[in-house]
Amino acid sequence: MSAKDNLIALPNGRLRQKSRRLPVITPEALGVIKEMIEATVDWEESREHEVGVALAAIQIDKPYRIIIVRNDFENKADKSFSVFINPEIVKTEGELKEDYEGCLSVSDVYGKVPRYDKVRVRALDETGKLVRVKAEGFLARIFQHEVDHTNGIMFVDHLKNHKDAFYKLTDDGKLEPLAYEEVEKSGVFED
Repeated sequence: MSAKDNLIALPNGRLRQKSRRLPVITPEALGVIKEMIEATVDWEESREHEVGVALAAIQIDKPYRIIIVRNDFENKADKSFSVFINPEIVKTEGELKEDYEGCLSVSDVYGKVPRYDKVRVRALDETGKLVRVKAEGFLARIFQHEVDHTNGIMFVDHLKNHKDAFYKLTDDGKLEPLAYEEVEKSGVFED
């Protein structure tokens, strides 16, 4: 069994559960972080045109408020990640902007999701040290997407009534419109 086989995908209802805060960082939590990184890297090795930029623990069926975010989105060879435990978005700023999002737990469906273009995040790192991040653009989008995961919210939930907001990736790495009926058939809206 490869590490990517630990990933769960919709319509798995466990993705809709709220994750638990970690009052202490235990060896088990550190093991979950290691599993998250391995699953993300393994997943992207099987995907020619995609990069695993982040993951929430619930995506490997561990209901903890832990997310990992890739340190360099532009370099698939850089497999290092930053860890955020009990992440909270403490402030949103700027305007809502639509852009493409995909998810390791939503197979082959992408969507144009509105997100704030600036956020402030508070979390702990894997040593228990308080971390504060001001994020803009793509990084702000990633934090909103991943914190949503810890609250049982999937990116497709933001698009339930937007029939023209879905896309699929072609074999040559381009996004093309995906019929809403196809999205519904995939089971991503099931609870």
